[in-house]
Amino acid sequence: MAEPKKHIKTKFIFVTGGVVSSLGKGIASASIGALLESRGLTITLQKLDPYINVDPGTMSPFQHGEVFVTDDGAETDLDLGHYERFTSAKLTKRNNFTTGQIYDAVITKERRGDYLGGTVQVIPHVTDEIKANILNMTDGVDVAIIEIGGTVGDIESLPFLEAIRQLRFDLGKENVLYIHLTLIPFINTAGELKTKPTQHSVNKLREIGIQPDILLCRTSRPLSPEIKAKIALFGNVDRDAVITAKDVECVYEVPLAFHNEGLDEKVIKLLNIWTRSPKLEQWERIAKKVKNPKSGITIGIVGKYVDLQDSYKSLHEALVHGGITNNVCVNFVYIDSEEIEKAGPRHLLKDVDAVLVPGGFGSRGIEGKISTIQYVREKKIPFFGICLGMQVAAIEIARNLCGLKDANSSEFNVDTPHPVIDMMLEQKNITSKGGTMRLGAYPCIVKKGTLAFKAYGKVEISERHRHRYEVNNIYRENMEKAGVVFSGLSPDGGLVEIMEYKNHPWFLGCQFHPEFKSRPMQPHPLFEEFVKAAIQNKKGKPALAGSKHGGQGIRGRKK
Repeated sequence: MAEPKKHIKTKFIFVTGGVVSSLGKGIASASIGALLESRGLTITLQKLDPYINVDPGTMSPFQHGEVFVTDDGAETDLDLGHYERFTSAKLTKRNNFTTGQIYDAVITKERRGDYLGGTVQVIPHVTDEIKANILNMTDGVDVAIIEIGGTVGDIESLPFLEAIRQLRFDLGKENVLYIHLTLIPFINTAGELKTKPTQHSVNKLREIGIQPDILLCRTSRPLSPEIKAKIALFGNVDRDAVITAKDVECVYEVPLAFHNEGLDEKVIKLLNIWTRSPKLEQWERIAKKVKNPKSGITIGIVGKYVDLQDSYKSLHEALVHGGITNNVCVNFVYIDSEEIEKAGPRHLLKDVDAVLVPGGFGSRGIEGKISTIQYVREKKIPFFGICLGMQVAAIEIARNLCGLKDANSSEFNVDTPHPVIDMMLEQKNITSKGGTMRLGAYPCIVKKGTLAFKAYGKVEISERHRHRYEVNNIYRENMEKAGVVFSGLSPDGGLVEIMEYKNHPWFLGCQFHPEFKSRPMQPHPLFEEFVKAAIQNKKGKPALAGSKHGGQGIRGRKK
C-alpha cells in the first residue's frame, strides 16, 4: 500500500453502529450520500468490514447475504449495492476493505522488510494501513462517507475505530464527522421508548475515544422533544444532532425522512461546507410512485437461499425498480427449489405472474429449478434466469427439447455424457478459490430483433459477472434448432451471454448479473421488460398480500 495522499479538500464522515446489528448503517450511509449529492457535492463511500475473510466471495450466503460485484471485479459487501443504488458514486475494490485484507497487507510488508526489523503492532502499523486505505480512495471528492461494520463493543472492530479516532487529529475537527446509529426500543409492557441502550452505546464509543457528533436513533415511533433532549444530555451532543431514524415503508423514503429531520443541514454546518439547497424532486417522485401504484403483480423467485432474503438483496431491489417504472407494486414469493423437488411446481407456482430463477452455486435444489423452468416454458409464464438460472434453462432445454436426457453441468456431474454447461479450458488449471471466476464487467454484443435488443435498444452493452461455468459451444447449434436464440455473445462470439426461447412470450436468461446495475432512477432494462411481461401475463385476480416496494416480500412457501 502506498503512503496516504494528502487531502486538503475532502471531508470525512464516519458511520458507526451500536446496540444491535442490522440497524441499517448501509442504508443510512447511502442516504447521507444521496442528500449531499442533492446539494451538489461530490461523494464516495467505503465499507470497512471487521471479519478476517479476505472478501465475502467464499462465505455462505446464509451467513453474509449477497456478494455485490463492482465493475473491476471486486467481490464486496452488499452495502456497496446500497451505495450505488442511492448515489452516482463509481465504486471499485478500494471501496471495501476487510480485516483480512489489512492484515494481509501488513504481513506482506513485514516479510518484505518494509518495517526495517521493527516490532509490528496493531498501533501504529495496522491502524496506519487502515488510514492509508481510507485516504487513498477519495480521488478528491468533496465528502467521503466511511461505514464501520459490526457493532461498537465488538473486539474485531477496535482497530478500525482506533484508526478513525486518530484521523480527527490528523485531519482536523472541521474535516471529520462521527455519526452513530443506535436503537431506541419500544417496550410494550411499559408502553415507553427506552433511551438506556443508546446511552450505553454512546458511552462505549466515548470510552474508545470517539465522541459522536450526530446520533441517528432507529425507532418504530417518533421521538418527542423531551426524549431527544434526554438523549442529547446523556450523549453529550446538540439537541438538533439527535435525529429520528423512524421505520419507513420503503427504503427510498429514508433520504427524505433524514432531510425532514434536518440531518443534511446539520452535517454541512458541522463540516463547515457551503452548498446549494437540496434538490429532492427525484426522491419525492419515487416515494410517490411507491405509495400509489396502479396495480400489483406477483413474482415467484425460485432459489436456494430463500431463508435469508439478503442473499438476493440487489435482485429484490431491481424488481422493485422495474415495478416503479411500470407503476405497479411488485410482490414476491420466495420458493425453495428443494420444495419443488418434493411437491412439483404446479401447486407452488399457481399464483405467480412470472418466475425468476437467480444465481447460486452447488448442486442442491438444481432439479427443482429444472422442473420449474420446464413448467413455465410449457405454460408460457414469463421467465427470467440469471447466471445459474440461465445455465439451468440451457440444461432443461437440452434434456426436454434436444433429446439429451442426461444433459447436465459439469459442476453438478463431472461424468455427464452431455456437459451442456462446462468450464472453459483455460479455467480448469486454476485451483485457488475464486481464481476460476469470471468477475466484473465484460462487454456483450446484442443481436437485433430479440427481447434483449428490445430492452437495451443498442448492440453493445457491458454487464457484471460472477461465475465459473459457461454454455458449452458444442451444443449451441443443437439448441438453436430447438428454438433457442443466443441473443447476446462476447465480442469474439465465443461466450454466451444471453439466451432466449423464441416459442414463448418472454423467456430470457443471462449469464451476467444485471441486478448489480439497476437504480431506482434508472431501472435495469431487463427487469423493466420482465415486469412488463408479468403485467401482461397477469390473470386478472388481485395480487397476493405482501410487501410494497422495498419490503420483505412473501416468505417462500415451505411445509
